[in-house]
Amino acid sequence: MSSAPVPRWIIHLPTTLTSLDEVTALAVALRESLGHLTVVDFGETTLSEEDAQFLRTRVFCDAQLGDAGRCRRSDAHDGPCGLPRHHE
Repeated sequence: MSSAPVPRWIIHLPTTLTSLDEVTALAVALRESLGHLTVVDFGETTLSEEDAQFLRTRVFCDAQLGDAGRCRRSDAHDGPCGLPRHHE
């Protein structure tokens, strides 16, 4: 008998920020300060406007890098996966 998958929970965290650049910077800062918490899956981070929550923008690439973990560069980055470049 197979067991049903356990549902994961999502935190919707509204902000007072008004630009995609600002809210992306906040997502990056949260990952940098809370990245040690294994209960948060930052690779799945998406952003949306308050009144268009069905239209989401992915923040991080998050591709699997084998033993090195996951890619920490921005979504749709140029070049190979790995650690973020200084301008990302």
